[in-house]
Amino acid sequence: MSAATTHSTARRVLVTGASSGIGAATARLLAQRGFEVVAVARRLDRLQALAKETGITVRQLDVTDHEAIRALADELKADGIDAILNIAGGATDASPVESADPDSWRRMFEVNVLGVQQMIAHFIPLLRDAARAHGSADILTVTSTAGSVAYETGGGYNVAKFGAQALMDVLRLELSGEPIRVIDIAPGQVKTEEFALGRFGGDQSRVDALYKDVQNPLSAEDVAEVIVHALEVPSHVNFDRIVVRPVAQAAQHKLHRGKLEVR
Repeated sequence: MSAATTHSTARRVLVTGASSGIGAATARLLAQRGFEVVAVARRLDRLQALAKETGITVRQLDVTDHEAIRALADELKADGIDAILNIAGGATDASPVESADPDSWRRMFEVNVLGVQQMIAHFIPLLRDAARAHGSADILTVTSTAGSVAYETGGGYNVAKFGAQALMDVLRLELSGEPIRVIDIAPGQVKTEEFALGRFGGDQSRVDALYKDVQNPLSAEDVAEVIVHALEVPSHVNFDRIVVRPVAQAAQHKLHRGKLEVR
């Protein structure tokens, strides 16, 4: 097949948020599948451990530091980037709207929306170079089902993820006619070691209650499989938005607790 209809697994992929959770799982799986991976995150010690484990390239980066993003794009330009995966994100509280901390909401917006926008702005010249050379390039962002369905105490995170999904929808329109895929992966309930703990201010009892009696909530590795599959399909195939949930979660507001059984 030509480069216009399929991808080589030798592509070079940049993954943000790679120090834990979905980002780390995705970086590992990409390396296993033969991609060349550049993994970035704030916590250098975790990145170094990941590099030792997988052999991938790592760089320290806070996606809210826009000058650092610019510098990284300049550094990576020589060897090129075929895809960027915006996985860095998260929730910093579970407060009602009336008592929300504006600084907490601001942090969520900066990471989940502005960080993604700045990654795209500074790396799209590299992606266009890759598309000219290889026939295609990819921009993939992990948003959330919280970006399409609101829920109580989700206010700040809902606002941020609604913004991230809108950003991807607008970008897809703006890049129409170019061989650059714009992919939105929207997970439902995922059980990772840090996400809910950050949302609930370190209260492990609330985290435990969230997942109590849920049979097989999604893992970071489950979402990583979906992400890598979206990159591996022929390049003329685009997944505009993939909603991925555990079977136990029929909708944002309907979560089955207990054993899944045939009626």
